[in-house]
Amino acid sequence: MRLSIFSKKHLKTSLLLIITLSTASLNHAEVELDDRDTDEMIDNTVLKSYSTLQSLKNLEKKQNYQTPFVQDLENNLKVRTLFVSAPDLPIVDIQLTFNAGSSQDEAIGKGLFGISNMAARLMTEGTEQYTAKQIASTFEGLGAQFSVNAYRDMFTVRLRVLSDPDKLNPAVNMMMHILNHAQFNPSGLNLVLNNTKIGQKQVQENPSRMMNIRFYRALYGQHPYAEPTTGTNGSLKKITPELLRTFRQKLLVAQNMNIAITGNLSANDAMKISNTISQNITQGEAVAPLPTPEDQQDFNIHYIPFNSSQAHVMMGHLAIQRNDPDRVALEVANQIFGGSGFNSVLMKELRVKRGYTYGAYSSLVSTLSQGFFSLSYSTEEKQLIDSIQVAHQALRDFVKKPIQKKQLEETKEGLLRSFPMTFSSNANINAQIAAIGFYQLPADYLNQYQKQLSSITAKQVQTAIQKHLRADRLTLVVVAPTLDQVALKEMLINDLEVPNQLENKDLNLKPDTQTMPDIPALIIKKTIRPAS
Repeated sequence: MRLSIFSKKHLKTSLLLIITLSTASLNHAEVELDDRDTDEMIDNTVLKSYSTLQSLKNLEKKQNYQTPFVQDLENNLKVRTLFVSAPDLPIVDIQLTFNAGSSQDEAIGKGLFGISNMAARLMTEGTEQYTAKQIASTFEGLGAQFSVNAYRDMFTVRLRVLSDPDKLNPAVNMMMHILNHAQFNPSGLNLVLNNTKIGQKQVQENPSRMMNIRFYRALYGQHPYAEPTTGTNGSLKKITPELLRTFRQKLLVAQNMNIAITGNLSANDAMKISNTISQNITQGEAVAPLPTPEDQQDFNIHYIPFNSSQAHVMMGHLAIQRNDPDRVALEVANQIFGGSGFNSVLMKELRVKRGYTYGAYSSLVSTLSQGFFSLSYSTEEKQLIDSIQVAHQALRDFVKKPIQKKQLEETKEGLLRSFPMTFSSNANINAQIAAIGFYQLPADYLNQYQKQLSSITAKQVQTAIQKHLRADRLTLVVVAPTLDQVALKEMLINDLEVPNQLENKDLNLKPDTQTMPDIPALIIKKTIRPAS
């Protein structure tokens, strides 16, 4: 049987794509086919390929995905090292994770907010032996990727390189040289300072970012999490090259680090790399545990005047640490309340029923010290107070009312289906095991997470909700042209005593499809990553 010219042309293109992708995933080989070869392959294989593709409809709806096998290696210096063998690609990913994020900034000096972020940005700007250009050229010549970043909890150093020892060993050596000998020269510091100042000016024009910074400060007070990772205009002026070198000598040490390795290596090879890194970096002491933040006992309202037709709202309270046993149950609860797009309680109440906003979401942040639960959205100024009342009552009712079994099963199914994406690549796997090591979780945490999520019950979720979520002690940050803070607080207090207002509240609004245009591109389904 011969194909028509049109069909043959399109099938030829598809077949070439399939062959290219298949061979790339196996051997990274390049395959070139002329028209004669392609025609012959189409004639001889098209019917068999077609019947094979039809079998996709027989895939099982529910599948149990195998989590990576994580090995907890015995490092000579007791530096925790987690390793996953991934021989399919000739690549190695290494992450060094230090307990040296912005929460440890004041371990170097009072008010030195932003020093960890500054150290991360300047780490590759040169040593006594190499310039910034030479460092970049060395990694480029080895086909390696190198990056340094600072977050609230973590200071991370990442290296990706081919597993060939002629590439791997020099790349590791250069990484260690940078960590031990970065100079943090004044010219680089001044350049970063200028760029940071420009960025902070832009914050003043972004109501969402202003709201987020104020929320952290209002929620955490004097706790190390309160200040932004990038620091402030006042704190950045205090940072000097000498202080940055002190930061490196005190915090970027073996005893304040854990190691994650993923790739085409044996366990013995990974152990050698781990020992090389831990023995050739500065030795020191682990930092002291973070203090416990002071919990809010009432409504704490903060107002930021901003001339705009849109008002921005964020409200929440302190929640759990990263290793809390209720974390999985609370992740499910958060997904139901405000993490699942149009299916969430918050989206239904604020957008679908009333058209107050394009999108409203909740999030659960869990960290070394207490993280937080929050919800946020933007709305028109004239609807601000009503929208806050609806959001608050939705949270209050969510805490009181039992979780529906059908809703729970749908949420669990969605989380379980997205779960394999957390280890879908070597880089993802390495990020996961780095977090597992940093937060002192068991090596088989990913497997435990999947089992716990599969078996969790509505009663367990409801118990966790009532234990950790509160509607009577919220920190609110509102960015709007005007706000009567006293009246807002009185309304919130009164709402705690009035049952079922949401169902009886007649706002005389038409359905959402008429009050607000549908913009699906703005609605992004959030996926919880179990160990990020």
